[in-house]
Amino acid sequence: MSEKSEFLTYKGKPLVRKGNEIYYGDMADRYVVMMQVLESHKDGDIDVADRVQVQLMSTDPEVRAKDRIIKKSEKNGLYNAMDIGAIWLERALREEK
Repeated sequence: MSEKSEFLTYKGKPLVRKGNEIYYGDMADRYVVMMQVLESHKDGDIDVADRVQVQLMSTDPEVRAKDRIIKKSEKNGLYNAMDIGAIWLERALREEK
């Protein structure tokens, strides 16, 4: 019997949205990716992201908030942001082992 996941997942990792922020990754891991939609436009009834800031962040509560940001970039479109975020997260978690 399979468990029902309470989060949407992308490449096996949780994907959670709150307002204009999207968090990708498991908070129990050492790193997560935070994406913030900076600009968007309407396409019918749907908001489409134009500019998205991507940050690879440490989840260590002992580190100051400013120092938690490991990598940072700005991408055009959510697809490009998700692509680079997934790569960064995969590499960071692989190097951790």
